[in-house]
Amino acid sequence: MRMPWLPSRNSASAPVPRIPLRTRTTEACAPLAIRPFRLHFTARMLSWTGSAVAPVGLAFAVLGLGAGASGLGLVLAAGVVPQILLLLIGGVVADRFSRARVMVWKNVLCAAAEGVAAVLLWAGSARVWHLVAISALCGAAGAFFAPAAGGVVVEVVPGEMRYQANALLKIGQNSVKVAGPAVGGALVAAFGPSWVIGWYAATFAAAAVLFARLDLAPARTKLRTGFVRDLKDGWDDFWARSWLWVMVLQGAVVVPVWLVGYQMLGPVYGDRYLGGAAAWGLVVSAFTGGLVLGAAMALMWKPSRVGVVVCVGTGAMSLPLAAMALTLPLAVLAVSTCAAGTGLSVSMTVWSSLLQERIPKERLSRILSYSTLGQVLPVPLGYVAAGPVSALFGLRATLAAGAAAIVAAMFVPLMLSQVRALTLAPAEAEAEAAVLVTAPR
Repeated sequence: MRMPWLPSRNSASAPVPRIPLRTRTTEACAPLAIRPFRLHFTARMLSWTGSAVAPVGLAFAVLGLGAGASGLGLVLAAGVVPQILLLLIGGVVADRFSRARVMVWKNVLCAAAEGVAAVLLWAGSARVWHLVAISALCGAAGAFFAPAAGGVVVEVVPGEMRYQANALLKIGQNSVKVAGPAVGGALVAAFGPSWVIGWYAATFAAAAVLFARLDLAPARTKLRTGFVRDLKDGWDDFWARSWLWVMVLQGAVVVPVWLVGYQMLGPVYGDRYLGGAAAWGLVVSAFTGGLVLGAAMALMWKPSRVGVVVCVGTGAMSLPLAAMALTLPLAVLAVSTCAAGTGLSVSMTVWSSLLQERIPKERLSRILSYSTLGQVLPVPLGYVAAGPVSALFGLRATLAAGAAAIVAAMFVPLMLSQVRALTLAPAEAEAEAAVLVTAPR
């Protein structure tokens, strides 16, 4: 859908009427008038408030048990590995059954698990292996939740409103991230980590209640074909779209490089060159501010050439790594990090909308699982290799190489005409679907 305040290609000679900001905002928030989307949005917001404070509570819970950084790393890894192993299965399950039911059970399991963790911590009976097991259980449940949640918007929001719906979800998620870590730290200091984990469990339980009210029907197709066949069909759909797997390959480079450069090596840079945690905290705040700004920009602006927008937004993530490699002033680093957050938020909103328009809803969760897996699979390797590489070549050289890798990844997909021509036009999506249906398997 073309937003009414954006000109069409054929209106270059005609004057473009000015649309009041209030009108733009009202139309941009239109998905919230749809009850199922409002339930979904509220449930996600509740979950995000828990997710924003939980990492601080978990970190201090593990450290309070005397496990140190290695113990915390073990707990965090236990949450990631099951997601990688089960993500493809989660995509098949989400396409076969009611996505709402999948999300309900995920939240129920995590509410119970985190509730047990909170009680154990409060009673002083918790051990590190308890937290590892609970983290693994929630990570496994998350492998089913992510593909299901990614497909809900297409079921509850009309096609012409999906872009705004994705932007609203991104605004909600990123807004919570701004204050989450600070609130989590304050709660840990005031009440202890057990109460923070308890709040995390409560948000899962409340979200489960709201998801249960969505009442989405299960898929009606391919219910008897078997999991292996469903996985193969998902792969065939994924591989048949050159633009899709090329963009996922881009993410397979950018995601691990960014996580290593910003989340892992960034604090080391802050300690070595910026004077400590306070200055690095300013950089992190700039990034979260950029995420909110980008989501707000995406809500008010619907681009035409979305492939180009996604690539340019991804390329903006090279700016902070380059600024650190060049040891630019703190103010410049903060601005570049804000730009990275803005570009990332816009590109993620556009990317979600593109997949929802181009992929049939009965196969969307499987496609999302392949897309996500392709981007996160190299992450553990990046974490393992980053330490030795930075020790061998130096911190700044490693950051410079990361910035160069992201820039290269930005340009490579644009060499493909399909990527440059990608739009959110429904007619083009229908034409692509028709070609794929008639293509030999």
